[in-house]
Amino acid sequence: MTFDALGLAPRLLDRALDEGFATPTPVQAAAIPLVLQGRDLRASARTGSGKTAAYVLPLLQRFATAEITTPRRVTTLILVPTRELAAQVAATLRGLAPALARPPKIECVFGGVSINPQMMALRGGADVVIATPGRLLDLVHHNAVSLSRVATLVLDEADRMLDKGFADELGLILQLLPAKRQNLLFSATFPPAVRALAESHLRDPAVVDVADEPLVVPAIRQRAIEVDEPKRTALLAHLIREEGWSRALVFVASQYAAEHVAEKLRRRDIKAAAFHGDLSQGARTQLLEDFKDGYGQVVVATDLASRGIHIADLPVVVNYDLPRSATDHVHRIGRTGRAGADGLAVSFVMADTEAHFRLIEKRQGARVPRERIAGFEPTAVATEAQATGGIKGKRKSKKDKLRELAAEAEAAVAARNKP
Repeated sequence: MTFDALGLAPRLLDRALDEGFATPTPVQAAAIPLVLQGRDLRASARTGSGKTAAYVLPLLQRFATAEITTPRRVTTLILVPTRELAAQVAATLRGLAPALARPPKIECVFGGVSINPQMMALRGGADVVIATPGRLLDLVHHNAVSLSRVATLVLDEADRMLDKGFADELGLILQLLPAKRQNLLFSATFPPAVRALAESHLRDPAVVDVADEPLVVPAIRQRAIEVDEPKRTALLAHLIREEGWSRALVFVASQYAAEHVAEKLRRRDIKAAAFHGDLSQGARTQLLEDFKDGYGQVVVATDLASRGIHIADLPVVVNYDLPRSATDHVHRIGRTGRAGADGLAVSFVMADTEAHFRLIEKRQGARVPRERIAGFEPTAVATEAQATGGIKGKRKSKKDKLRELAAEAEAAVAARNKP
């Protein structure tokens, strides 16, 4: 399959090639023709699968023949859960838009920064708005943007949007949109709350599901290194030096850990910076730009960096602290090995996290051999209870948890539909 077989205009195809889109990924190949047909779409694809281009390319194709009015009217609204994903989607759109004779006006708005420049940018309108839900509602309340002409709504990373507590804001935004519109919902997972959202607002949607592909692509090589908790930072510094990692994204469990580990690495003369939600938007943007441009060697981050951030040719991802779930694990390691490039994902496994890593292995369908590094061998060994997760039957089953989530989702939908 090639992009020119998907019905895209030649100039847009040439620009896509210049921007690095050589061959369509499975989600792009399946979704692009459906979006061009005007169908509602429910697409499930894991992180790093190329789903941003799966809707950006056909939406731009539409603008190639659309009438541009003055003042501009928002006809395409893209809702995302984080500032970083908003910026990434905007960058993709702006990189491809010059292929059009009359490019659409694209505005990207999110919280954490002053609203005034965004209000000024929206004077005269916009054709495409990429937004986080809270800031979009702020702009609506300031009469800075109107949603009455939206013809296409994109919900990107819908699962994370609901995880971050945006359900109420989404409900308010949906009430402001025209009833007749195209709806495109993209999500890495489809828990009950996302399914309820899709069933409520999508009309006879086409379904694209490539999330059931193997969770670990061949290009991503995984290593699991056993180590005691106090030795993790020293081991990390050792690996960075001895294995010659030019850049590494290191995931930790908290903002404090991000600052603490980054400081310890700096004391070892390793250029490291912490990335987390307490940083200002300007600081976060600058840090990522410096890292992408090669000015930093290590970024120590919370799961804020696990989705919506694209760093080309990132060679290594490290789970300093293990992720909470196998899904989070996929999102983290998906920062490396993108677009078919080689990638390495390293996980530090301690005695008391052995059972949790075994669960991650089970869910991803791949066993990762344990290894030890000379000089950093662990003294603590996982007990049988630690290795197996304890006695079965003491915790809720997966089915029980799903039933509870489904009931909560149904209750939330019923509450929103009350007069």
